[in-house]
Amino acid sequence: MSLPKVPQHLAWHETLELHELVSLQTGQLIACKQKLPTLTDEGLQTLFRAAIQTLEQNLNELLAYYPEAPAASRNKNAELPVLEAGQLLAFAKTAVRGYACALTETATPRLRATFVKHLLRAVEFHAKVFNRMYADGAYPAYDLKELLENDAANARAALSLE
Repeated sequence: MSLPKVPQHLAWHETLELHELVSLQTGQLIACKQKLPTLTDEGLQTLFRAAIQTLEQNLNELLAYYPEAPAASRNKNAELPVLEAGQLLAFAKTAVRGYACALTETATPRLRATFVKHLLRAVEFHAKVFNRMYADGAYPAYDLKELLENDAANARAALSLE
């Protein structure tokens, strides 16, 4: 019995995971590069340089998969993302995940109730940030081609920052 033919492109679900990783790491790379010149502690500078090196390596490796995404070519020249909005969105996603995980480890009913309340706030906040970014055209969530074009352009811009 022969195996089914594997398509010559990434699957939709893995493409979306790729998008999430590129988007998150692009924002963090920009933040690290902007913060590094302001740091006075040598140890912290070393950590930030290591983070920058790792993020740059990750982005270069991940961007290599973009031509395999199930979308058309991406040659758009975009400017740097709205760093603050992207950081808020990443924070909101992380908060939702963090509270959801914390709930599975919580035995004390009062603490669980507090975590649930905070989780709902985090979900609402994520919606506010996402909706604002979507309305501003900063997060084209329903257009995979544009979403990936923005990712690649933003990541390349972050990689080119000194």
